Amino acid sequence: MNESDKNTTSAAEPRRKDARRNRQTLLDAAAAVFVTSGVEAPVRDIAARAGVGMGTIYRHFPTRADLIVAVYHHQIEACAEAGPALLAASASPHAALREWINLFVDFLVTKHGLAAALRSDNAGFETLHARFLDRLLPVCAQLLEASAAAGEIRPGMDALELLHGVGNLCIGMESNPHYDARRLVELLIAGLRLPH
Repeated sequence: MNESDKNTTSAAEPRRKDARRNRQTLLDAAAAVFVTSGVEAPVRDIAARAGVGMGTIYRHFPTRADLIVAVYHHQIEACAEAGPALLAASASPHAALREWINLFVDFLVTKHGLAAALRSDNAGFETLHARFLDRLLPVCAQLLEASAAAGEIRPGMDALELLHGVGNLCIGMESNPHYDARRLVELLIAGLRLPH
């Protein structure tokens, strides 16, 4: 490699890091807007929250479906990575489980409207659902096992049943702005605790 190749490579690296950081900022902003306003929220709201122009969003995500799928992937990874971190940092495994379930509820709120956005691509939705199960089920199982091992919850709780239960409690959020799924989910998680 000659000197000019080295200079080109070293100049390209910061640009790639900036592009990754910009993409991350856009995904964080879109996820936050989707949680409060749904997946049909105006792109200008996402751009404003991210502090970028709308053209920047369209450069990264040419269609709304592209943006929604990218946010979905982003949140799956964030939720998966949060489980072990919360387990290590929380006062107890049950506290980690409760906090993780709150993140999962945010994820579910964002997920509403995904099926409509992907209506023309059923295979794409199935791929995302498989990724969701592959990444989040083991994390939920780990949190449940740690909570049971600490004597905080009843042993034998199935991770898939819990995720389905939380998901079912969140369904009403989409059609009724007065429906408080978070309160019901909190009651569900509190109900897992063993009496002291």
